[in-house]
Amino acid sequence: MSATTKSMCTFWLAGMCLGTDVLDVQEVIRYQELTPVPLAPAVIEGLMNLRGQIITAVDLRKRMELPARPDGEEPVNLVIHTTEGVVSLLVDQIGDVVEVDQDMFEAPPGTVVGVGRDLIVGAYKLDGLLLLELDVARVTSGLATAGS
Repeated sequence: MSATTKSMCTFWLAGMCLGTDVLDVQEVIRYQELTPVPLAPAVIEGLMNLRGQIITAVDLRKRMELPARPDGEEPVNLVIHTTEGVVSLLVDQIGDVVEVDQDMFEAPPGTVVGVGRDLIVGAYKLDGLLLLELDVARVTSGLATAGS
């Protein structure tokens, strides 16, 4: 990896390929039962106990104001480190870790609208794929996390 590239953990959400810096990712785990949090914002799906650590699970579809996940499809937990603590993002599917060249970074495409536009830093054009870089700090900003 050169100074102008970085590793991105990719994942899928409502047919879009998104990614975040692999250094922010703690782990990826299958769906866990969640404990609901009364009076929490709608984007907070609940709390999960991960080996004794209580982690807030954020439904990324709700956070980005995308359609609900189809019935019968369970999300995957993408556990990430943020400035506000460890958070689980509920995503549709995990992709690969890919190397991206910073020189290929572009502004978010015009097709990304609404809340999603504020949460996407930019895009990378890969072979037959558009990788949208998610700003995890913005995703979790203002959401009280269990570990904080």
